[in-house]
Amino acid sequence: MAAQIYHPFSTFNFSNTKCFLTGDSLSSTEEKIQVFPQWLMSRYSLEDKPFKLLDESIATYKDLKVPCSAAVNEQYLEPLEAEIAAAFELGYEGLKALDELRLFQWVCKLLYGIVFNELQAGIKLQHAQGEEFNISQSIIHKFSHLHLMLQSINLPITFEDFKPYSLFLFKVDNHAEEFGYRDEINTQTFALRIADFGLVMCLQDNGANGSYHRELYEQLKNDTLHPIQFEEFSARVFYSNYLFNRLPEYEVMPVGEEIFVEAMPLRGISSKPLFDDWTNKTYGQVLESFWKSWGFLLLEIIKNPNQPISFLFDADGNRVPAGAITLHP
Repeated sequence: MAAQIYHPFSTFNFSNTKCFLTGDSLSSTEEKIQVFPQWLMSRYSLEDKPFKLLDESIATYKDLKVPCSAAVNEQYLEPLEAEIAAAFELGYEGLKALDELRLFQWVCKLLYGIVFNELQAGIKLQHAQGEEFNISQSIIHKFSHLHLMLQSINLPITFEDFKPYSLFLFKVDNHAEEFGYRDEINTQTFALRIADFGLVMCLQDNGANGSYHRELYEQLKNDTLHPIQFEEFSARVFYSNYLFNRLPEYEVMPVGEEIFVEAMPLRGISSKPLFDDWTNKTYGQVLESFWKSWGFLLLEIIKNPNQPISFLFDADGNRVPAGAITLHP
């Protein structure tokens, strides 16, 4: 039987009666899995830590769950979690050796799990106010494609001659117990800094941010970074993905038992560049938020508007070695 793609956004059904991944009916609304896997929450004592949702309400990490069929969890998700947990246990070298597609699937699962919780909260709130739930078409477009790509976990989906993401991985001199997590749901950007590594991923840019930062990444990727340096690189990627001005389109082609996903050219019919213009003042605001632990303020960061403060490069453009940085959060 040909594989069937599940389209939750066509019916807008985000209830707890259907599996979030396959749409299969569940025997109980208690059939759920954690968004943040138990192995990660236990390792960093996250269960009761606050997690802020888009509507400013506060949940805890352990509150975030998605409805999931026990069979789907056992067959597809638990093996994925086991693979990722084993790689994380080995740190940077484990991540480097991991199949990138598996890491992409894991990040998709995590981000889509957060999206699912945000949608449930939004629907509940607007219904309580007697309103219809409203969400922009461009956001639906992005979330639908995120869910399509997520189904590469359980369906024979092949990404035809492209990677739907940009991935940046570094060795970072982190504190052993530190858990640095950040996401931007609208642009689908993800960063995680734990153990001896930091990674940043843009989930649906077809590698555009990878190309945008290629020269910079080539200069840095073999170095061990100080945490403030990794946060600076992350800020650059989060900001560039905000400037990325295309909504990628995909051709989905079922062929026999398989499903091929082909990316339409990003240039499309628009003659304008893929990224809007970089503005140092806006970048400085992003950087201020990423450097919160070190207390830098926007006025200091963009004291020279043409050259914001950097811990990656000195004023002459030379690399700053991590060992030369004495800052502590």
